[in-house]
Amino acid sequence: MEKVDFKKQLKTLYGPTKSRGLYLVDVPTMRFLMIDGRGDPNIESGYRDAVETLYAVAYALKSASKTQLERDYVVPPLEGLWWARDVKSFAARDKHKWKWTMMIMVPDWIGPAMIVAAIETARTKKRPVALDRLRVEALAEGKAVQVLHIGAYDDEGPVIARMHNSFIPELGLVPVGRHHEIYLGDPRKTAPEKLRTVLRQPVRERPER
Repeated sequence: MEKVDFKKQLKTLYGPTKSRGLYLVDVPTMRFLMIDGRGDPNIESGYRDAVETLYAVAYALKSASKTQLERDYVVPPLEGLWWARDVKSFAARDKHKWKWTMMIMVPDWIGPAMIVAAIETARTKKRPVALDRLRVEALAEGKAVQVLHIGAYDDEGPVIARMHNSFIPELGLVPVGRHHEIYLGDPRKTAPEKLRTVLRQPVRERPER
């Protein structure tokens, strides 16, 4: 049975192996398991609960797809949407003011009934505490700017500033939506300086005055 790896199948979006600077991508509409929260992800228990719940359901979905549909895949990476009332607090890493949506992509061949069943499987086997906060939602980002950041999460600030203050305006674009991160490295197993994170910002054409 072939195992789909979305980091290879959707390499432009999920699988850059080295930083090549900022670049434009067209992101298709995709469905995600999502859980919202707020506060510093390093200290908020709600963040840890959200991530554990997402993975519990994601692995239940993977198992169901393999046994019921004979379609196996590597569970996609964890992703996050991040924002704050004052955008400067994000660039300044003022984490207690942050809001977030953590999420894991759902393959397009998995239907709603299988998702509902996977949620109940996770509820029975894992009893994840954030399950009642979980939802499934489509995300349509369209045109976006992204870059592969290699290094600690707290070192992202200058890269994000360059994205927003130079690269996007120079292309005649403006940011829309929320800052998006895709975590290709596991912080529990990887040294901070070797972490790989895709940073993405949806954009649109600058309106004419």
